[in-house]
Amino acid sequence: MTASVPRLEDLGDVEGKRVLVRVDFNVPMRAGEITDDLRIKAALPTLRWLKKRGATVVACSHLGRPDGEVVASLSMDPVRARLNELLPDIELLENLRFNAGEKANDPAFVRELIQGIDLYVNDAFGASHRSHASIVGPPQHVPSAAGRLLEKEVEILGGLRTNAKRPFVAVLGGSKVSDKLGVIEALLKKVDQLVVGGGMCFTFLAAQGHHVGASLLEEDMIETCAALLEQAQGRIVVPHDLTALSPGGKIMGPGGEVRQAGVNLPDGWMGLDIGPGTAAEFTDIILEARTVFWNGPMGVFEDPRFVAGTKTVAQALVDSRAFTVVGGGDSAAAIAQFGMSREIDHISTGGGASLELLENGDLPGLEALRNAANPEN
Repeated sequence: MTASVPRLEDLGDVEGKRVLVRVDFNVPMRAGEITDDLRIKAALPTLRWLKKRGATVVACSHLGRPDGEVVASLSMDPVRARLNELLPDIELLENLRFNAGEKANDPAFVRELIQGIDLYVNDAFGASHRSHASIVGPPQHVPSAAGRLLEKEVEILGGLRTNAKRPFVAVLGGSKVSDKLGVIEALLKKVDQLVVGGGMCFTFLAAQGHHVGASLLEEDMIETCAALLEQAQGRIVVPHDLTALSPGGKIMGPGGEVRQAGVNLPDGWMGLDIGPGTAAEFTDIILEARTVFWNGPMGVFEDPRFVAGTKTVAQALVDSRAFTVVGGGDSAAAIAQFGMSREIDHISTGGGASLELLENGDLPGLEALRNAANPEN
């Protein structure tokens, strides 16, 4: 998979060439300020490589979801300023999603993007699961390659599919089973154990016959979860205790009682984190692993009352001797919140992209590069 994607070296001599680089600068913002510039820094190796070799670099990215409208608060100006501090003389286009043609993959918008462009580089792993104009369009017209970040992401995540050291443990959280059904089915073919927490665990618990109170539940997925549990033959591990909130309490709000509970909750009670016993069990599983992939928090970690499960799992990854991969999204945000980012072997810059790559072994952005209009093709 990775070997067949063109690399920067395959572009040949880039001196004097104008290179369009699709980056993922969809950084978190608050009140017009960047709160985490990790994604900007992650693109610097590719941008420096091109600039050092005499290329004129034009970067482009989306920011937020303006839905084809110009939204002042989603302008690239703060990102452009930060990029200029880190690496001067890089042109950064305005938010791609200000133009409806980006998400629609409009050929007219593709032609606009590549006007005056000699070469194209995709370094936006976090957007490469989207068939958007800036991802799949330019490779149809100009010689193209993967940037260093995209190359690294595909190498590491692709490696999990093909040669992960065992025991291989996947830890999945987040809200809904339906959002991750494909990756659950794919991972069950690869992993030794699949550990499930977060909101999605309650549908599995309901499939085991437990009463989950007012917890998040996908009733239409109960039979599917029951089938997965039977198929896995004990390899899916679900919580055996919970941290729950009483009726009347609010997430990130006042009121209510927080209590450690079993997995059968009274009416009106809402499970919002795994319990301490489950956190200890998950820790033991992680510490015995040689490879760990984690995507999705164990609870509503943004609320300090329900942070313990996610933090315990994060600490287990840090303490483990395994090769540890965090699949972007909320898990990456949690790791950053806990100050543990430097102790994880690889933190993906794309949550959805990492899951889709693990599930399917390919992404639209990678397919576009393999079929690019390169001289040897």
